Amino acid sequence: MKTSKRLRQQWSALAFLTDVIMAKKKKPTVNISAQNRKARNDFFIEQNFEAGIMLSGSEVKSLRAGRATITEAYAYAENDELFLVNAYIPEYESARFMNHEPKRPRKLLMHRREINKLQNAVNRKGMTLVALSIYFNDSGLAKVDLGLAKGKQQHDKRQDVKERDWKRNKARLMRAKG
Repeated sequence: MKTSKRLRQQWSALAFLTDVIMAKKKKPTVNISAQNRKARNDFFIEQNFEAGIMLSGSEVKSLRAGRATITEAYAYAENDELFLVNAYIPEYESARFMNHEPKRPRKLLMHRREINKLQNAVNRKGMTLVALSIYFNDSGLAKVDLGLAKGKQQHDKRQDVKERDWKRNKARLMRAKG
């Protein structure tokens, strides 16, 4: 009797552990507030970085409403600090007297080592930091997805269009023959 009870306990513990191990991980939900779709057309994105952003209360409410525009936004480093410039976050109507300026420079939060790395890349290689998107992560914090980018010229854009068309035509041919 005692051995069968012990075996049942061990079996239930083992079943519990396999359930925990085999359980699917919950995918993180990302609430994108603003996105720069033109950036991938105008730049070669070499590497992506995630940075926190310092916002006032009315800016957060306006971002959550999804009314921001970052098509011309970029980041620059000054005195070992990173700032986001030209990001348009409109005023929040319900915030009467404590509203914010829509196009003010906003401080970005990153580790010092990452800021130095980005600053060196921008200074040496002639690259730029482009804002790709602003979003809220699982814990409700506003984040900026920055891309270390190099500008495209017109012939590079044409080549990308040719490659995209060829991939589309190739997929159609494979479907037709398939």
